[in-house]
Order: sequence, then structure tokens, then C-alpha cells
Amino acid sequence: MDTFLNIVSGLRWQDYLDIVFNSYVLFRLYVLFRGTNVIRVLLVICLLWVIQKISLGMGLIITSWAMQGIITVAGLVIIIVFRNEISGVLQTKNLKSFLWGIPRYQLQTPVSIIVESAYDLTRKKLGALIVLPMKQNLRSSVQGGVAWQGKLSREMLVSIFWHDNPVHDGAAIIQGNRITKVSAILPLSKRQDLPSYFGTRHRAAMGLVEQTDALVLVVSEETGRISLFMENRVYDINDSHVLTKLLDDHLSEEATRTGLRHETVELAAAAMISLFSVTGLWLSFSSGVETLATREVPIEFMNLKQKMEIIGSSSNSVKLVISGAKPLIQAIGQDQVKVKLDISKAVTGANAMGIQRENILLPPGIQLKQIEPSEVEVTVDETVQKQLMVQPTWTGRLKQGLIIVSAKAIPETVVVRGGSMGLKDRTTLFTEPIRLDKITQSGRISTGFALGKSNLQLQDHNKNNVTIYYEIKQRSTPEKTSEG
Repeated sequence: MDTFLNIVSGLRWQDYLDIVFNSYVLFRLYVLFRGTNVIRVLLVICLLWVIQKISLGMGLIITSWAMQGIITVAGLVIIIVFRNEISGVLQTKNLKSFLWGIPRYQLQTPVSIIVESAYDLTRKKLGALIVLPMKQNLRSSVQGGVAWQGKLSREMLVSIFWHDNPVHDGAAIIQGNRITKVSAILPLSKRQDLPSYFGTRHRAAMGLVEQTDALVLVVSEETGRISLFMENRVYDINDSHVLTKLLDDHLSEEATRTGLRHETVELAAAAMISLFSVTGLWLSFSSGVETLATREVPIEFMNLKQKMEIIGSSSNSVKLVISGAKPLIQAIGQDQVKVKLDISKAVTGANAMGIQRENILLPPGIQLKQIEPSEVEVTVDETVQKQLMVQPTWTGRLKQGLIIVSAKAIPETVVVRGGSMGLKDRTTLFTEPIRLDKITQSGRISTGFALGKSNLQLQDHNKNNVTIYYEIKQRSTPEKTSEG
């Protein structure tokens, strides 16, 4: 998740445009070819591509190689085997359909035409099998058939089931106000409790309603009887008004709105899948392009022993050369690359510390190429306490004729804490400078200690001032003598 967020935060506006544009192109291809065999093969190819990437990530070399070969062959199969279907789709679409048009749900089925056609078929002793799909898709249940896409009319429906028509011996599928397929093969029911007078058309109708929510209208060629199959039930129709009511109840405007909702959900899902697929493909390509970058990173010294302190280092930062996908490199924040050096084994004095790969923390997907310097010298000292004499620091000159007779510091000594090497030969702690040109008589003055930038600290932080008592006298002059 962190890797994904890092990539997203590092994308340029050109990257977003690239992903959105290609996602829209993929979505338009789905809209144009949905419902055809081409889209099914494309979905299978996408699935194989995902398997190939997973296999490559798991190190399954043969599986990855086989999937890659199958995908290449499948691409050729689409062009060769389905060239007529592709050509048919492309030739029947205008510019609007290519760029932004989306076919909407079919219009409400004209029930009156279906009822009139059924009774006309009865009078002519023509058998018929008419399928009216509802919410569920029939692709997995209906086999074969001839794409028709003709506008529904009584004359058209009767002519389809005319004895001399080559496509009369199958089912006609009606969606909205169009006949989408004829001569379709329906699954036969295996139920043993069906009436004995049921022929092949009746068993095919029952077989379809057992698997889907479609309505199937059957006109018997032998008896001329009309039967309506729906929801695993059979309705023997003796009146056109009854048939009209049954069809109206199930093919109402509400059913049309339901179909619209389902279609909207389908298109929204297709748009999201297109976006995710193109994003994954873009990340796959971008991750294959290695980008080098240099980062100056401060060193974090860790696990220093108690009563030890660092008094110096040959370098406080290192230069790292890193590589990775460009979006990942661009998304790296200052706090995402760290150099942590363990100095728990350091001893008093200078210590040479090597900087290895395990000392460096990098975001996922980033590789380390070079470390400079690869070694630093860290000087460590032990913290000790020592009592030092307080010595006032005089600056400037007294006025002419004055002299300091005595000076005493209160407190005379202080306890300081610092490195053992720095305190080893030290016996005095000086005060901050005291200007002599401001002093004209004996007295006292408060001042601080001259700790400066040293690592020394007063043991008692509340006593950080010292009082200097001093005595000033006139300088004595030699007496003059005269010769007698």
C-alpha cells in the first residue's frame, strides 16, 4: 500500500493523461465489441497476462514463458479467426459510436406485436419458439444461432418461422423492439414430469426457464396451442387478453429501468477494470525503466553506550546512489531514506565504522547502487565528572594608578561533566570576560562560566553564575629625595 501511495504521489500530469487516455480507449473497445466472441477472447488473454506476471514474480520460468507464448498466439488468432466479426462491428459504427456513443438498453418490448404474431402463427399452423430475455444473460445457455438484428414486426416474426425459411427450426430471441438472433439452440429439460404431448420445442423452452429468468413463448405446430413458460411454470394460453396481461406484467417499463440499471453497473465496472488494467500495465512498463538518483542523507548514530558521547565524526552524512522506477524515485520523501549506524561497540577514542547495505533503509522497490563514503571515523569519549577551580578572566586595563590587590571567586570550585579526554589535563574553569576599564573601586561582580562550544556541562544547572569579590587600591609611587 505504501509503495502504491508513493507511486501515485510521484506521478506527473503527463502520466495521469497517459493512463486516462489509454483507459478510455480500452473502455471504448469493450463497448464496441461487448457481446461478441472477440471480447471473450480478449478477457481470456488478459487473464493469461495476469497469470504470466504472477508466474514471473514467483520465479516460475517455464510457466511464464508458456503464458507469454500463448498470449502471442492468441493475438494472432483474434485477427485471423475473428476478422469477419471485427470487420462487421467496425463497418456498422459511425464516428460518434467510436468516440463516445454508448448503446443504451433496448426499448420496451411491443407486447401487442408478439401476441398478434403468436395467434397469426396458430392460424397458419406454424410452430414457433420465441425467447424474451429478462435480467440474466443468456450467453451461457443459448448455443449457436444466427445474428439477425431485425426490427420486430408481425410479418418479420411469421416469416422467420415459415416452413421454407432455413432458420425456422430454432428459437428467435427478442430484446426490446428487435429480433437479435434466430435459429438459436436451447438446452432441453430433463424433467420426467412434463406432459406427454410436449415436443422438442416445449422441452427446450422448459430447459431455458430452468436455467434463466427468461420468458419463452411456444406455438405448437401440431395442435396450434400457445404456451408461455416462465419461472419453471407453464401457462396454457386460451385467450389473447390473458397472454397480453402476462407479458405486460413481466415486460413492463420497470423491467426496462432494471435493465438500464444493470447496464449502467456493467459499464461502470468495465470502466473501472479498464482503469485498473491500464494502470497496472503502465506500472509494469515504468518499473522496467531504471532511473538513477543521488541522495545526501544524514547519518543517525544509534545505541551509544551510557556515559559515552560523540565528540567528532569524519562525516555526518553519506551520498547514496539509488535506482528504481521513475515514479518511485520522484515520490521519495526526505524521511523515507535513512542511514542508521550502530556504534554500540565503539570505544573511547577514534573508531572506524563501515557503512553497509543493512545500515540503510530504503522504500520498497528502490535499490542501492553506491555508498560514499563507505566508512566514517567516529570519535567517542566517556562522560566523567571533575572538580575544577574557578578562575576569573580579566580583560582590558584598569585606570591609571589602580591595581587589583586580591580577587576571590564564590564558589571557588565547581563540578563539571564532560569527556574524559578533554578533562584529563584540565584543572581550571574560566569565567566569562570581566572588563577592567569599568572598575574603579573594590566590590563584587556576578558573571557566568565560559563554557562556549565545549562539551562541558555544569553538574548543578541551577548554579550557573559565579560572584567575584575583588579589592582595588591605588598603586604606590616612590618618594622623591634631594641632595644636601
